[in-house]
Amino acid sequence: MTIAPERPALRPPAGQAPAPGPERRRATGTLRASDVYAVLGAAAAALALTWLLFARLLPFSGAVGFVLVAYALFLGLYALLVSFDEDGPAVRDRIAGVVVRTLGLVLLAVLVFVVAFTLWEGREALVHLNFFTEDMSLAGPLEPLDVGGILHAVVGTLEQVGIALALTVPAGIVCAVFLTEVPGPFARLVRTVVEAMTALPSIVAGLFVYATVILSLGMERSGLAASLALSVMMLPIIIRAADVVIRLVPGTLREASYAMGSSRWRTVWHVVLPTARSGLTTAVILGTARGVGETSPVLLTAGFTAELNALPTSGAQVSLPLATFELVKSPEPNMIARGFGTAAVLMLLVLLLFVLARIVGGRGPGQLTKRQERRRSAPVPPRSTP
Repeated sequence: MTIAPERPALRPPAGQAPAPGPERRRATGTLRASDVYAVLGAAAAALALTWLLFARLLPFSGAVGFVLVAYALFLGLYALLVSFDEDGPAVRDRIAGVVVRTLGLVLLAVLVFVVAFTLWEGREALVHLNFFTEDMSLAGPLEPLDVGGILHAVVGTLEQVGIALALTVPAGIVCAVFLTEVPGPFARLVRTVVEAMTALPSIVAGLFVYATVILSLGMERSGLAASLALSVMMLPIIIRAADVVIRLVPGTLREASYAMGSSRWRTVWHVVLPTARSGLTTAVILGTARGVGETSPVLLTAGFTAELNALPTSGAQVSLPLATFELVKSPEPNMIARGFGTAAVLMLLVLLLFVLARIVGGRGPGQLTKRQERRRSAPVPPRSTP
């Protein structure tokens, strides 16, 4: 075996430029130093001009007006500075980007303010252990914060939302599959009704369950009746969101399944639903967020009680939103602190439910669990031949 000698590198002919080397990797980001300077300069100039207008030239006053005038001047000055280096479409693009980012920051600031304000106002009640382990049966309006709690409201919320989810999740997903996989006049009618029900006021849902279930069928006001009212509110949200998610599943996956000889419903069960798992989880989260914060349906169908009632089929049962509403109506500072503490617990409970839902259904399409990965990587035992 002989090894061929290495060929020398070919050189370009005399008088010809050498071949260009590998192309450099260019940064795709659009943020430059001039952009930062333009934003900072426009912001400083806008603040200075607004202060001059409000303090020296014009009889303006008020924090809201100051912010609005300063922001309008900032947009104008920023457009002027950007126009020195860019053309018209680029200037409009930068202005649109600034407006969109500003709206996002405003929404984030509002959310942080609401959460922080609720936690701050309820801090005096949240530090007491009895606030989570007792009910309000022995706590009056003048009792200190080391007496009474919201255990009855936590139990009521968990039971009512749990029953509502058990009713709405299967029905909502089945209805969404029907709307997507069985098109026709009846499916269009159902979709129209679902879209109309998404804007249904909560008080109407409570009155519907109160009139049909409590007055007509004779069921007493209970947590089960409240769960039915919450289901009326949650069902159209879950159906609408799940319908949109299932329609986003590529049709090629369905065609591949049909080509393998699978039936329609087997394709839905083994292909469509696993592919849309993450989106269906989001649909359930949206429905839960709609139902967990409702007050008026629970007040009409379950009533209010200060005692713990863990039996959802009989007796009045309170929820966290309803307990918050009743507590903050009191003029006593301790009751108001309990109300804000109840609202803080409600926010933390919703966050916990969302995290659990993401853990259960957050796995994207094509991603295997650890058990499935181990089974795939395990060696296949050889088949015994006769």
